[in-house]
Amino acid sequence: MPLNFIFVALGGAAGAIGRYAVSLLPVRTEFPALTFVTNILGAFLIGFISGMTESRKKVNPHEVLFWKTGVCGGFTTFSTFSLESYTLLHNKKYIMGSAYMLLSVICCLAGVLLGRKLAMTIS
Repeated sequence: MPLNFIFVALGGAAGAIGRYAVSLLPVRTEFPALTFVTNILGAFLIGFISGMTESRKKVNPHEVLFWKTGVCGGFTTFSTFSLESYTLLHNKKYIMGSAYMLLSVICCLAGVLLGRKLAMTIS
């Protein structure tokens, strides 16, 4: 079990470094293009990883923890959200999937708003 944490930590570090590297690209627009690209790349990567783990008979669980939880989690949690949304829709849980997507966006935006208000209040 402690070894699992090491794989997640190493992957998380790699993902966070990758995210930071993307943020350094010389692209500046009003539209958050680099975050948008990061989220799409993360979604693609977690989809690729989950597809690979489903198609292979024997998968090293440490590899999955490194790539899926670590790298993708450090790079963007949006990739996990995307995979979970896809899985719900793929499993024909349309109402639950739609509710999850809608509520995630609304609640996360509310969280940002509340966090900002709290920060402004205490500073």
